[in-house]
Amino acid sequence: MAAIPLRSEVPSPAEAHRECDRLDPSIWKIGSVAVLGSFLAQLDATVVNVSLSSLAVTLHSSLSAIQWVTSGYLLALALMLPLSGWMVDRIGAKALYLWCFSAFTLSSALCGLAWSANSLIGFRILQGMSAGPLAPMAQMMMARAAGKRMASVLGFAAMPILLAPLLGPVIAGAILQFASWRWLFLVNLPVGVLALVLAALLLPHDREEARPRDLDLVGLALLSPGLVLFLYGSDHIRDRMGIVSLVGSILLLVAFFRWTTGKKDKALIDLRLFKGKVFSASAVTQFMSNGISFAGQMLIPIFLIRVGGRSPSATGLLLAPLGLGMMCGYPFVGTWVKWFGNRKVSAGGATLALAGTLPFIYMANHGLVIVLLGCALFVRGVGQSAVGVPSISAAYSSVKREDLPMATTTLNIVMRIGGPTLTTICATFLGWRLGSAPGHEGMLGAFSAAFILLCTFHGLLIAAAVRLPLSVEGSTGQVVSTVR
Repeated sequence: MAAIPLRSEVPSPAEAHRECDRLDPSIWKIGSVAVLGSFLAQLDATVVNVSLSSLAVTLHSSLSAIQWVTSGYLLALALMLPLSGWMVDRIGAKALYLWCFSAFTLSSALCGLAWSANSLIGFRILQGMSAGPLAPMAQMMMARAAGKRMASVLGFAAMPILLAPLLGPVIAGAILQFASWRWLFLVNLPVGVLALVLAALLLPHDREEARPRDLDLVGLALLSPGLVLFLYGSDHIRDRMGIVSLVGSILLLVAFFRWTTGKKDKALIDLRLFKGKVFSASAVTQFMSNGISFAGQMLIPIFLIRVGGRSPSATGLLLAPLGLGMMCGYPFVGTWVKWFGNRKVSAGGATLALAGTLPFIYMANHGLVIVLLGCALFVRGVGQSAVGVPSISAAYSSVKREDLPMATTTLNIVMRIGGPTLTTICATFLGWRLGSAPGHEGMLGAFSAAFILLCTFHGLLIAAAVRLPLSVEGSTGQVVSTVR
């Protein structure tokens, strides 16, 4: 007689679903190690901002020259970004992570030992080059490990990356109060060693997934300088060199697209990814979301200082509800996606962010209201936190597993371009309005028009988000969506 199976041996459909839906603890280990590198890379982008004036005095340099301690890092980071996908395909994600993080830790030590402004700038460029691939690699490794629960993992993993730029000035202020500026960089050493040990132990071996391919040198020679010139020109749009850099970047990027179209899968970036409706919708959503975030971070502080009459330190405190809203939203994004799907969560977040931006038009015309400001920033923060993760999750789920390195590199480039693009448009528009209508009333009208422009971009973000699909099982085992 056949044995009758016990209840524990045959799980019910509900129990089987819960078991399948439960996150493997190894996913959190991989995610924690991957995010640690990205966190330090983002932290070091802002950690020296509060010390630039003292660095100029200590290293006998001008403020304009010492500014390259920050600018050089960011531009070097952008320079290496297009290489991320090719390097992962060449040696595997784990090996590349160990090499990049080792170089990042070593260059941090060199920054702490710098003897002049030029040496510090040079070592910061090395640090930025080693940090460039860390953020896309963190996303790719989590996408590979998390499977269909990627939205949940990315929601939690995004929090330290979000907090890093905000914590940078705070940590720097605490260090400078008790120690030399050199410890802004030397503090990375113990964290870096710990991260390398954890990465060696916990990250999965993926060398067998590597797909070595020839490096597209022409594409690299066009794209990397194009990105660097674009970021530099956007930041110096009022200078003649900034305009020249922007024009040069446009020419290089156009040449890159023409060159890449003929290379197909041998190109540095495979533009065929954008033929997929899900990936293209996700890329546009990421471009607009990142651009709106950066443009708001530029407009709102200027508004609080010039119209509200607040000091820079008071402005920082008034902006706290924005970060608080993001921190409150991110942990729940995965659950929201599970309940409502990628499209509704991303579009709902974009609509909520628009609702948090509209009050600034009112305050530009009727004066600053602190309670309204705090509520608007909090709502804007919660809304912004709900836009990115569903769109990234949908994008990664729409491509084959072997195409994830290319997809992560492409999305990160699109995101990085979005910020300076919309920020430059808003800044140029605000400057034009301020110049054409001087006086207090003219200033109020200029900020009102600038916030209307920002809200228009929010509307375009909503239009992009509603093109995201609803969730179904995709080719990589993740939650993808069906376009309806």
